[in-house]
Amino acid sequence: MTIGEVSEKFQMTADTLRYYERIGLIPPVPRKKNGIRDFDEQSCKWVGFIKCMRSAGVQIEALIEYVSLLQKGTGIERRKQILIEQRARLQKQAETLRTTIERLDYKINHYEELFKQK
Repeated sequence: MTIGEVSEKFQMTADTLRYYERIGLIPPVPRKKNGIRDFDEQSCKWVGFIKCMRSAGVQIEALIEYVSLLQKGTGIERRKQILIEQRARLQKQAETLRTTIERLDYKINHYEELFKQK
């Protein structure tokens, strides 16, 4: 797939895809003889994984370290630890969001009660 096709498929800009490859967030993408990126199935899986993780707020630095270790085939315990740390961060964020939603629900219900009294 071309970078344009992958960009459209994952709703990411081509610049973002190039940047992610440049900083090591996704492994190097195979290229055609003329040097144009040719995203294969494996490359697309990486893009999907990184998009999912970034959309959830997983830190770029943690992902870069994770991808680097995975490519080297080393650091299995560290890779697991990275994922555990990021999951803990996301769980804390989810708790904060739940608390905020509960407060908003309370306020909304309060206003609904006020409207009923009129």
